[in-house]
Amino acid sequence: MAKMTAAEAAVHVMQKEGISVAFGVPGAAINPLYAALKKNGGIKHILGRHVEGASHMAEGYTRAAAGNIGVCIGTSGPAGTDMITGLYSAQADSIPILCITGQAPRARMHKEDFQAVDIASIAKPVTKWATTVLEPAQVPRAFQQAFHLMRSGRPGPVLIDLPFDVMMAQIEFDPETYEPMEVYKPRATRAQVEKAIGMLNDADKPLITAGGGIINANASKLLQEFAEIVNVPVIPTLMGWGTIPDDHPLMAGMAGLQTSHRYGNATVLASDFMIGIGNRWANRHTGSVDVFTADRTFVHIDIEPTQIGRVFGPDLGIVSDAGLALELFIEVAKEWKAAGKLKDRTGWVHQCQERKRTMLRKTHYDDVPVKPLRVYEEMNNYFGRNTRYVSAIGLSQIAAAQFLHVYEPRNWINCGQAGPLGWTIPAALGVRASDPTTDIVAISGDYDFQFLIEELAVGAQFKLPYIHVLVNNSYLGLIRQSQRGFDMDFCVQLAFENVNAPELNGYGVDHVAVVEGLGCKAIRVHKPDDIIPAFERARELMAQHSVPVVVEIILERVTNIAMGTEINAINEFNDILDVA
Repeated sequence: MAKMTAAEAAVHVMQKEGISVAFGVPGAAINPLYAALKKNGGIKHILGRHVEGASHMAEGYTRAAAGNIGVCIGTSGPAGTDMITGLYSAQADSIPILCITGQAPRARMHKEDFQAVDIASIAKPVTKWATTVLEPAQVPRAFQQAFHLMRSGRPGPVLIDLPFDVMMAQIEFDPETYEPMEVYKPRATRAQVEKAIGMLNDADKPLITAGGGIINANASKLLQEFAEIVNVPVIPTLMGWGTIPDDHPLMAGMAGLQTSHRYGNATVLASDFMIGIGNRWANRHTGSVDVFTADRTFVHIDIEPTQIGRVFGPDLGIVSDAGLALELFIEVAKEWKAAGKLKDRTGWVHQCQERKRTMLRKTHYDDVPVKPLRVYEEMNNYFGRNTRYVSAIGLSQIAAAQFLHVYEPRNWINCGQAGPLGWTIPAALGVRASDPTTDIVAISGDYDFQFLIEELAVGAQFKLPYIHVLVNNSYLGLIRQSQRGFDMDFCVQLAFENVNAPELNGYGVDHVAVVEGLGCKAIRVHKPDDIIPAFERARELMAQHSVPVVVEIILERVTNIAMGTEINAINEFNDILDVA
């Protein structure tokens, strides 16, 4: 049996589990693992500027492709606490990432040693498993268990904390015979599926709600096939956007209080049945349960048993991996179709298509400063069908979800439930680290952009080019809009007179100067007709220098974006289009 340090064994396990890239920030307490990474040489390391940023890079990496697991490495103490936001974001959206922290030697852990904190206890609420490994011989098996847990059932993050002396200890481990553990995924039964299809068939105006669990299961093609067999329209959730192309005749729009379409909400309100697959019935999708569930029956399919009934009790709950369930749904639906048992949905589908054709929002404005709605119109006009959009939170994200078009799974990469500001830049870098060829376009408001702006230097250093659309209104726009209910505009203004850049006319931070100081390129746009030329120039700069390129668009200071407190009570602050 081969002898090696426990840290070296951990690196071997990561390689055997498919890890080829890691993100992190080294420190004294984690140096044994970095020594093992250097000795092995098989895992590329991308150096973050902040450990939270590195954790979001790991998230972006995982979300970019089926089978990916992002790894984030940091030292003891504050590095671990910096990872908590990334762990929370990953846990909230069912994203597997592995966070590894160094720790004080075992004999000093209880003595308030320098940068020694019980990070496993801190991380437990936002992970599937968080552990401090106290026996060197357990290290390879702890990592094996971590990968098994991350992939089994509802995916999610794990934190492994490694004391310095544990990593340094010599153990016996045979990497040649190592094999990953078999992944566990619950599977729907035929009886459950037949009952669910029977309920769908009895309905007059059924819908399929497609959640992020379908993307996690790499099952978007199965969803489309099932929808086409039964001829039932699909309402994607925000995390499920891309499971069916936006221009598919059965894509009926997104519903919700913010990231929704007028036609999507109208179709949900007209429906009498929903089958939710891999979704959570999140409150910003449903609004109040009373309005959302009124006069409707529900089937809910989810990989996590405790999600069934968490928000409201469905008429039928099925615990299953989305892909395994859809395989069986397709099998049964084909049998029913061949036997002539499926109801004709032509009339209902036509109604949904008409709402989608006619219930629109205006985007073509020529105002200067630019109205944000025009920005998304120009993005749709310029960027291709396979563009991957990355966004975090705020009015920029809400408007992007209302107006952009997405055609493929994993082409809308968004931190859905947690919504940490600053997420966009590092997540986009993680996506690029996974995908070196596809167009990647990030979308941020100015505050999200400023939170972890230093991570742009990572893109410059490691040649991770992408286009970042920065819509700058010099405001905490979403919070300002929510403050309308309190009749205030308080502590949300980011504007100031910049003594170094008077040409900004009070918009505050000179993002172009900061971006260029971090080794990237930037373009500032003031007029709507200059947006597409700026995108063209950004593409040229990105190709020439292989660094992130920021296109900053100066917006009007105040624009309220459509949203409301119920799906039947959305405030349309801007012009709507009811097409004849």
